[in-house]
Amino acid sequence: MATCGVECVRVEPGVVELALRHSPAITQQHGFVHAGILATALDSACGYAAFSLMPANAGVLTIEFKINLIAPARGPLFQIVGTVLKHGRTISVVEGRATTDGKLVASMTATVMTVLDRPEVTG
Repeated sequence: MATCGVECVRVEPGVVELALRHSPAITQQHGFVHAGILATALDSACGYAAFSLMPANAGVLTIEFKINLIAPARGPLFQIVGTVLKHGRTISVVEGRATTDGKLVASMTATVMTVLDRPEVTG
């Protein structure tokens, strides 16, 4: 996330907010933040929102997501928020929203898995 310039702003049970500042290093040919960068930030916000409700010994893996790119990502500062819609023992459904100046730029729906007893995931 540091490479993309993403910073953690807020963590609450089931909600994570990240900030992404517009930078030429993360833009595509028209100067908008690249869709892959937005997808990365949204995926992280969704994953960590779900992770915030998991047991301490758990790991988190995204198993599916869908992103809607709604408006050009011009910036200057993006608020990326992941909110758990349904938390389950194994599977959670999370919504992500990327906004700038109150305008919705992209949304994501992610399915996230709680991983237990897998040292390569839970560390």
